Order: sequence, then structure tokens, then C-alpha cells
Amino acid sequence: MSRNSIDFSKNPYYQLFLKQRSQQFKIGNMPYSQRIKQLKKLKTAIEVTYRDRIIEALHKDLNKPKVEAELTEIYPIISEIKFAKSNLRQWMRKQKVDTPMSMLGSSSYYIYEPKGVCLIISPWNFPFNLTFGPLVSAIAAGNAVIIKPSEMTPNSSALMAEIVANVFSEDEVALLEGEVEASTQLLQLPFNHIFFTGSPSVGKIVMSAAAKHLASVTLELGGKSPTVIDNTANIDKAAKRIVWGKFMNAGQICVSPDYVLIDESIKERFIKACRKWIEQYFTNTPKTSDSYARIVTQKHFERLQSHLDDAKSLNAKVDVGGEVEADSKYIAPTIISDVNQEAKLLNEEIFGPILPIVTYKTLDEAIAYINSKERPLALYIYSSSKRNTKQIIRNTRAGGTCINNSVIHYANHNLPFGGVNNSGIGKSHGFYGFKAFSNQRAVVKQHTYGINELLFPPYTSFKEKLAKLTIKWF
Repeated sequence: MSRNSIDFSKNPYYQLFLKQRSQQFKIGNMPYSQRIKQLKKLKTAIEVTYRDRIIEALHKDLNKPKVEAELTEIYPIISEIKFAKSNLRQWMRKQKVDTPMSMLGSSSYYIYEPKGVCLIISPWNFPFNLTFGPLVSAIAAGNAVIIKPSEMTPNSSALMAEIVANVFSEDEVALLEGEVEASTQLLQLPFNHIFFTGSPSVGKIVMSAAAKHLASVTLELGGKSPTVIDNTANIDKAAKRIVWGKFMNAGQICVSPDYVLIDESIKERFIKACRKWIEQYFTNTPKTSDSYARIVTQKHFERLQSHLDDAKSLNAKVDVGGEVEADSKYIAPTIISDVNQEAKLLNEEIFGPILPIVTYKTLDEAIAYINSKERPLALYIYSSSKRNTKQIIRNTRAGGTCINNSVIHYANHNLPFGGVNNSGIGKSHGFYGFKAFSNQRAVVKQHTYGINELLFPPYTSFKEKLAKLTIKWF
């Protein structure tokens, strides 16, 4: 059944979709200068006009500290825009490629053309960053866009709706608020591309909906990102960086270290170092710290509390933290060891401020443990041994990896960002984001008589010989 034969008339968002689809070639044919103008308007809105209100909205929704709001929400958007502005002219140029001798008389190139009308479904943990970051790529690539942000961060979503309405016309970019039903209805429409950030379970729903229209997808998912620490690592530096990467945004980060795999001989020293850095970052009472966020909703708080209680019921040892307070949705930065392999903490993505410690005797044992689980979005290695580092990278698979640090690969726009299999499909950021929202269109131009015409029918014995020579020499 073609998309035109499906009745979308009862879908509340179909008219908006049609409005954007009718403008897709006008938008797609915007020159470099016009796309840059749009990006500049968005940059001014984020960096200047709405900056204070963005910080305020994030504090209301997540108790996000101002510095974290600046560095993990505003900065990534601005840097993404700057990077696109510096490189967009080159990305938009036709890219010439070689043409084989068998096609003598022609030339070849490819262009990046817009996919058309795109849907961005963004999450709650970094609402501005993970909404406007993909939007920058979609605009740079020349698309019309409908955005559906998370309903779990209502203050941020409402402000983003205001920003989009003031920066763009509705037939270019529109943002729709609403509950899960709004996403369900949007996913029924025949978008040309869907960019989704969220959990693997919802990613499967998005991919299934996209398949009905053969729409392409970029899925930025998550999973259990491991951190391997071997006995050559600088333990204090490892603890410093892991504690920072794990407990930023109260652990609600898709690339957060989900669990630590550590050589059993250095486990206690590592836990002691983690305790030191937790106190240094958040004081010995993190609940009163202005540098520590909160869990987004009561539902997520209860899920994390249940996981913690489950681990303790299976005789896990809480080494640091463990305090919870339901009224404020507070869970202390928590380090937990001796966790039973059946515990939920070791079998479900945590997405919160609880860090389980798993020990190993040999590096092969650690690698086998990682490979027993789904392929992660990120894998972190703390080691002074090039041999060990190489062994881990060669014998595991992950969306991205940092060596002797955590999380920071996300910030390099020269690198592709994304997962593999269960942790995602497709890449984003910088050129890779532009490419995600583009179709790589191949073009061959015939200039003179084509040598291949010698092989047109009728097929004679001479042409049989010529075909054999073509196979052999060209």
C-alpha cells in the first residue's frame, strides 16, 4: 500500500505534516547563506535571548546546577552551530569521485540532498541539548522538522516550544508538546526520517513505526556502558573522572559509566578514592549541595530505589551513599559492591546515581563479562598499558570509547556519536549529523559516446569476446 492510499485525515498532526511537506523543496533548495541565517537566529535565541530562562527551566525540572546547564545544555548547542557554520559550505558541495574506464566518456559525483520532512523525538535528561542538537543538523541539511520533546520535563518543553515558535515559521520547524499519545500519533505519519533519543525498548517501537513507511531512522539509545580499570591504572585519576562522569545530572546520562569492572586487587583503593572525590564534588552531605541534581520524576525515583533495595536484599554492600529521600526525589551518589549477578542493577540500564562494582581476576574474564551483555553505547578503559587497552578494544564492540576518561568523546564534533545494535543505529554530531539528515545522491553525467554502448544488443560473438575482455581488464 502506498503512503498516499493510507487515510491520515483523522490524525491531529496531519495538516501540519502536509504544510511542511508542501514546502520541503523550497526549504531544501535554500542556499548556504539562508541555512546559516537560520542557525544564527537559533544561536542568538539560545545564547542570549533565552539563556537565563533555559537555566531556570532546567533547575525546575531537574534541579540542574547552573554550571551543568551551561556546559551540558547550552554549550553543546552553540558549539554544534559554530561547527556547522564553519563547515557547511564544504558539506553542501558536490563531491567528485573517480569514474572507471568501463564508463569512459562520463563523470561521476554525489550530492547530499535533504531527506525532506523529519521527526525529532527528544528525551528528558538533557532536554535542550538533545532537542536542538539534532535540529541544528536537520536545518544544516535543509529539512523541514517536527519536534516532539519529552513530557517529563514540562518547563523545558514549554520554553522550547516558545523558542521554536519565535525563531522559525511553522512550515519550517514546529514543536509539539503532549503526552505519549502525541508521539504515537506522530509516528503514524510518513516522515522521511526519524531521529529518536531514548531507551532501546522505545527505540524498537520507533523503528517498527518507521518500517511501515520505509523511513530511515537514527536511534540514539543507551544500555549498560562498562568501565574497565586494570591494575596499571592511576586509581586516583580514574576515580576523579569516573565520579564526575557518573554523577553529573544525578547519573541520568546515556553515556554515563553504568558499572565498573575492576581488577580485584585494587577494588578497595578505588572505592576509597571514589568516596574522597564524591565528598570533594558534593560535600559529605550531597543533599544540600548546589552541585547535585535530582531524579526527574517520582516514577524514576521509585524504579531506582527498587533496584537499590533489590541489590541490598541479595547481600550487596553499600560502600558510599545509599541515602534516599522520596519527597525531593533525592538519591545520594552511591557506590555498591558485592552485587549478585541476578540483581537488577547488573541487568538493566541504571540511568541514575548508583555505581555497581564488579571485580575480575583476568582481563579475559572482564572482556567475556562485557560480551555477555548487549553492545553498549560507550565503553571506558582506565589503564597505563597499551597492550591491555588494545586487547579490550579489539575484543569488544561499542558505540564509542574513551581511554583514561569518561563521557568526553560526546563533545568532539569531529567524531561520529552513536551506538551499535541495542545501543543505537546511525551516527550524529557535526558532519555525521548532517549526513544522517541527508540522502547521499549519486549522479553520473554522460559527456560523449559511452564505451559501454559497444555492448548493447544484438549480442554477437564479437561482443561476447568484448564482454570477457571487459571483465578481465576493467
